Amino acid sequence: MQVHVAKADIWTLPVDAVVNPANSLGIMGGGIGGALRRQGGDIIQQAAMAAAPIAVGAALVTTAGQLPAKNVIHVPTMEEPGMQIGAENVRRAARAALIAADRNNFKVIAIPGIGTDLGNVPLDEAARAISKMPCATRRRTSSWRRTREPGNSRRSFAACAARARSRT
Repeated sequence: MQVHVAKADIWTLPVDAVVNPANSLGIMGGGIGGALRRQGGDIIQQAAMAAAPIAVGAALVTTAGQLPAKNVIHVPTMEEPGMQIGAENVRRAARAALIAADRNNFKVIAIPGIGTDLGNVPLDEAARAISKMPCATRRRTSSWRRTREPGNSRRSFAACAARARSRT
């Protein structure tokens, strides 16, 4: 698995899936979830809420509505909207996102700064928690490369596109 770090508006990325740092209820009112719902349509939130509750540490894959991405991977970091969380919840959410991407054979996913907006996790702690996760998935090979891409993101400090090697 290769991971590229870029600064971008996650809802503009044409990837297999974008990751939504969610709450267990599937409510996409604020933060990155709210932006994804506003840009992709209410159908994303409706699909998440229909499958709720979603446990912290689990993942749910839904439609991406009108987003350029094909899917949304909802990974709850908190049980209810607005809860303060720690880096452990970020780690669990990142791991769940990568496992869901692997199970769905997604080649490219975009991961925002999970927990850094509404969860109030410091950027450096969230980055450390997220960066450790490629090694935790089934595909043990991973490489990291920093890339610069145009874009401006106020809602996420990084969008990580994980390109998984094809299974042959």
